[in-house]
Amino acid sequence: MTDTVLEPRVTTMPRIGGPAPEFTAETTQGPISFPGDYAGRWVILFSHPADFTPVCTTEFMTFASMQEEFRAYNTDLVGLSVDGLYSHIAWLRTIKDRIEFRDMKDVEVTFPLIDDVSMEIATKYGMIMPGEDSTKAVRAVFVVDPKGVVRTIVYYPLSLGRNFDELLRVVKGLQTADAFDVATPADWRPGDRVIVPPAGSCGTAQERMDGAEDGVECVDWFFCTKEIPEDVVESTIRTGA
Repeated sequence: MTDTVLEPRVTTMPRIGGPAPEFTAETTQGPISFPGDYAGRWVILFSHPADFTPVCTTEFMTFASMQEEFRAYNTDLVGLSVDGLYSHIAWLRTIKDRIEFRDMKDVEVTFPLIDDVSMEIATKYGMIMPGEDSTKAVRAVFVVDPKGVVRTIVYYPLSLGRNFDELLRVVKGLQTADAFDVATPADWRPGDRVIVPPAGSCGTAQERMDGAEDGVECVDWFFCTKEIPEDVVESTIRTGA
């Protein structure tokens, strides 16, 4: 008799620059088809470990309180955990009726929260990390652009709540990079100088070094910056709530 050898389970996850894996799901706001339903808009798809847990509660209250701010930058929010729909509804009702955190209370979560009891979507997106927990999703964040392309991936362990100012900064930075064909340096905020991509030829690089390009300042051939005023950035990427 030959022992049966089980093939190891292969865990996959999306890649930056690749398409966001497609799925359909039931949510607290009705069925969705992702990312097709969000064509033309940016989306933050994020997972949380479980309903009725304290860190997740603070995160959902913060996301809900910032929802209109994200919408002003053409960005929708979609949450996920491996809990069922009725658990989601009961938890969100409890948040609204009973929970106060910092200056937030009576917070109503109106963005979709996905029912993923089967863990199918969480597995497809690499949200299950067995070394952390084999039955809960870690705190994953996927920023998906209007074409359905994954642009940023951020992972947090179960014990660490997310930095929401940083997530909004990521959205602004990606949109600024796309709109102005630039890169953004460390700790960039709208109004800070941006990085100009390296010149394509030696001649152009030298011209930049010599100050031939208006507004571009170079400290070396590969390191050039320019100013884009905050009001110009904001008026370009901000679409209104």
